[in-house]
Amino acid sequence: MANPLVECIPNFSDARRPEVVEAILAAIQAVPGVHILDRHSDLDHNRTVVTFVGSPAAVEEAAYQGIARAAELIDLDHHTGEHPRMGAADVVPFVPIRDITMVECVEMARRLGKRVGDTLNIPVYLYEEAAARPERTNLENIRRGQYEGLKAEMGLNPARDPDFGPRAVGPAGGTVIGARAPLIAFNVYLTTDDVSIAQKIGRAVRNSSGGMRFVKGMGVLVEGRAQVSMNLTNYRQSPIARVVELVRREAQRYGVAIHHTELVGLTPEEALIDAAQWYLQLDGFEPDQILERRLFDSDTTAASEAAPAGPDFLDQLASATPAPGGGSAAAHTGAAGAALAAMVARLTIGKKKYESVKDQMWALIEQAETLRAELTAAVDEDAAAFEAVMAAFKLPKDTEEQQAARNAAVQQATFAAAQVPLTVARRAVQVMDLALQAAQLGNLNAISDAGSGVALGRAALTGAGMNVRINLLGLDDQTPGAPLLLELAELEHRANRIESELRLALKERAGLELK
Repeated sequence: MANPLVECIPNFSDARRPEVVEAILAAIQAVPGVHILDRHSDLDHNRTVVTFVGSPAAVEEAAYQGIARAAELIDLDHHTGEHPRMGAADVVPFVPIRDITMVECVEMARRLGKRVGDTLNIPVYLYEEAAARPERTNLENIRRGQYEGLKAEMGLNPARDPDFGPRAVGPAGGTVIGARAPLIAFNVYLTTDDVSIAQKIGRAVRNSSGGMRFVKGMGVLVEGRAQVSMNLTNYRQSPIARVVELVRREAQRYGVAIHHTELVGLTPEEALIDAAQWYLQLDGFEPDQILERRLFDSDTTAASEAAPAGPDFLDQLASATPAPGGGSAAAHTGAAGAALAAMVARLTIGKKKYESVKDQMWALIEQAETLRAELTAAVDEDAAAFEAVMAAFKLPKDTEEQQAARNAAVQQATFAAAQVPLTVARRAVQVMDLALQAAQLGNLNAISDAGSGVALGRAALTGAGMNVRINLLGLDDQTPGAPLLLELAELEHRANRIESELRLALKERAGLELK
């Protein structure tokens, strides 16, 4: 079973006040399911980098809590440091680690960005894979001029308008949120205090000045020593060993050497293995020659073989119990339709051919995922509503008073049991509409998946509709149920129109005719 794991590496603009750093860490750690792997505070940079992992939902929530706490405690009007910055929570990237795609991390960045902008009133800029504008892919383009520049230009220069949040800058500055591949923050200290040498080497090494393709670099003075501070954005294409040797060669031009190097935060194991292989000239080396790797693989295999498979919804549905039943199945089916609509949208985003519909696809994903969550929750809600009806029927009926109370409880529970599937029916039609949009605008290679999403939405509507009607038939007074039946008929009419439009889209875009 998939167990997605996401890494987040927020950079906070404070390192000189331990109590502030600890408060931010506490806010992150308070979210269940999040594990802090590393923290790195640099006093000269006046910056703390935190690395934590967890499930996507937990990591997204922890990132928000960290940003919120930093905004309360850090005032950039009174902040200085060697490292460029524009926000209290300066940059917050998500990195896919296991069983999660980059597109899903982009969705996390967009959701978090909107939430931060709406609730914390902080201007938010999307970068790297999440960038909404090509010029904002690179962090340095967004952060140019730092906090002071952002403050001076906000509201005057349209290029500074945020992707989310207000066109105004408070003491927490702006926050850059995005999704990216694993990055290595790597510093090289030189045997000199002449920072101009580090700056020259930084220009020679970084891509923007003609250096290595996946290296960003600058020269700063740290603890009285010149430092070449770098980010390796693709360690496979620009390996650590090659970067170090280029810095070493450039340093020799100025009569200095490398004093020592430093990792900021964590690095992928592969990057260090590559460096060891390069320096040791282990031409025939294979990663599985590492003892710990072989042991880990053995333990993982044994654990997976020993783990029993647990029951799922279909097992429960097939069991000899009345709940979950048809209403729950309808909700489950609708959730599957929403999942297909989201899938087609995700397969559309990032394709040049469909660049013009990118914004519609992002909106579609957000709506489809909301519906998927609501319909998934409705699986249990429908079962609970049915059990409430059964509980009402089991009430005592020995006296006339008890009979009256029991009948009132049955009527009330039965009416409630009709309202749950009606809500499912509403959402099912929304699923159909989203899947239709995916069929009309989305990736043509997945048009049949979009059509299947419409079909599943219709099936969910049909199943939910039957449950609405059967429950309403159990009412002594049919009057309260009349508006529900009227709404259900309108939903079915809308569904008919959507199916007609789907047939047209399938025929015009794919030459597919439905009988």
